[in-house]
Amino acid sequence: MKNPKLALLIGIFCISLFPVLVKATPVSGLSSAFYRMAIAFALLLPIVLFKKKLEKPNTRTAWIIVLCGICFGSDIAVWNIAIQKSTATQATLLTNLAPIWVGLGMFFFLPEKPNRNFWIGAFLALVGMVVLIGTETFYQFKFDIGFVFGILSGVFYAIYMLLSKYVLRQMSSLSFITYSMAVSSLFIGGICLVYKQPFFGFSTSVWGVLVVQGIVCQLIAWTLLSYVTQKMEANRVSLSLLSQVLVTSLIAWLFLGEIITLQMLIGGLIILIGIGITFYKTKES
Repeated sequence: MKNPKLALLIGIFCISLFPVLVKATPVSGLSSAFYRMAIAFALLLPIVLFKKKLEKPNTRTAWIIVLCGICFGSDIAVWNIAIQKSTATQATLLTNLAPIWVGLGMFFFLPEKPNRNFWIGAFLALVGMVVLIGTETFYQFKFDIGFVFGILSGVFYAIYMLLSKYVLRQMSSLSFITYSMAVSSLFIGGICLVYKQPFFGFSTSVWGVLVVQGIVCQLIAWTLLSYVTQKMEANRVSLSLLSQVLVTSLIAWLFLGEIITLQMLIGGLIILIGIGITFYKTKES
């Protein structure tokens, strides 16, 4: 696919399905996270090897890939727990605060600084999220495990985004996600062993959902998003993923019965306006 914005749109839709699938499926969050990564990796590796597309990283890049895999695996694992301990919408909202951490990370640690339009767009998008979810929900937030893990998921994802930008300057997105998913699978699998989470004994319907998560929510979605990250600024990709809150809310309303109101629709529109502003570059940019 040669259109990064179209790839971003499809990728967002694919990952927007994930919170609803996790919430609706009676399986451990850690087990679900493991199979999401492992199934995607098992399908991708033969394709990459057959096409001889697997590039060998240098030592520095290899260590950063390991960190990326650990951060992404941690993101998915704690996000799954946040979804199961709260709601699909709230967990998605909290993890999508990642653009703030990405922007701050770029500001403090990278030469590529967020421009004025990024901060204006980020502010509007955050206002939109407040409107979307409702101020009363923020007032009622408690520091339970669902809340903490939702925030932590966004932090892990922001670190992943910043590190992956470096790696994607060194190698193709296909090679990167292959290595990254291998590390994530091993990392989450190890956590499952430590905490004695189940690997087998699921019903046919649960296995079906796990396969969909691996193929659609991981393999397709993150192949597209890694390509987009290679072509676009990391902070703008991360901010665009805020629209996942809107899509997930809609899907949760349709299939989980989570209520969607005019207030939520207005909030979603503000989010999209904020995202649009971040794509606009002034002459100074």
